[in-house]
Amino acid sequence: MNKLIATLIAGLFAAGAMAQTMTTPAPTPEVAKAQAKAGEKIAKAEAKEVKKAADADQDVAKAQAKANEKVAKAHSKADKEHAEAAEKVAKADPEDRMKAEAKADKKIAAANAKLDKTVAKADAKVAKEQAEANEEKAIAAANTAEAKAKANADIKSAAAKH
Repeated sequence: MNKLIATLIAGLFAAGAMAQTMTTPAPTPEVAKAQAKAGEKIAKAEAKEVKKAADADQDVAKAQAKANEKVAKAHSKADKEHAEAAEKVAKADPEDRMKAEAKADKKIAAANAKLDKTVAKADAKVAKEQAEANEEKAIAAANTAEAKAKANADIKSAAAKH
């Protein structure tokens, strides 16, 4: 029994040693050429994807900056309307104060509504730009994946010829 186990163990070591001495054959010139072309195609596709993503991110940043500017202007305008309304109430005669406050409340409500609409429109534009950017990035990633798959298929095709 011990001899059998020793023989099996020796066979395992011998098989392992043989496997280590065997190396994969060097690629043929056609395969090496295909690998080089594949590497170039993949690098080009990845660079294109990175550029598309950067452009998309830049578009989103521009949209966000524009939206922030519009919202800031709208806030400023609303604050001015609030101040004017409060000033009119303060200047009103005591017997006309209720009437002035009612007018001021209407003016403030209109200013707040306009502000809310501006903010909503600005947010919607930014969200739309973000969605478009995500779409562009996904398409670019799919194109890169396709280029990689085709490049790897070209390598396999070249290897299969020999």
